[in-house]
Amino acid sequence: MRVISGSARGRRLKTPEGMDIRPTTDNVKESVFNILQFDIEGRRVLDLFAGTGQLGIECLSRGAREVVFIDRSRDAVRIIKDNLKACGFTAPVLQQDSLGYLKTGGKFDLIFVDPPYDSGLYADVLETINSVDILSDGGIILCESRRENDLPEMRAPYRKGKEYHYGKVKLCLYRKENQK
Repeated sequence: MRVISGSARGRRLKTPEGMDIRPTTDNVKESVFNILQFDIEGRRVLDLFAGTGQLGIECLSRGAREVVFIDRSRDAVRIIKDNLKACGFTAPVLQQDSLGYLKTGGKFDLIFVDPPYDSGLYADVLETINSVDILSDGGIILCESRRENDLPEMRAPYRKGKEYHYGKVKLCLYRKENQK
């Protein structure tokens, strides 16, 4: 697994042993950043269920202003910190429950939601984002799930957008309408 573009392009990232963490495949990651290519630079990003940190690190490499990494696993937090160091980045890496963090984290421009596929957390996370309203106007939520998962709608000013399919993986984009 490598950083695919930006200032840390080509840097190798550590991956976990075993299957407790499911890193986004390189093919899907490349598609994610083709979709988001103009929505990263200068933005504040939240990488929930960060795992290896590869999505947030890719954002830092492409000019994100700040990325906050959240994962409840001690092993994941260690891997994220090692990967940040290997790429020459510093960023907050917090070992805590993602739903709890959403209630206290401030505003973000881009949020990655990639919980364990069978966790059943998608609806709870999206509902919490909706009710706490932590996404800035015009902001984006990108969810990664199994292709067959039916991801929920969100209440206004959030709206569910396009879905993209890559083999067994589905990416779903949500946007927050500008309130001005």
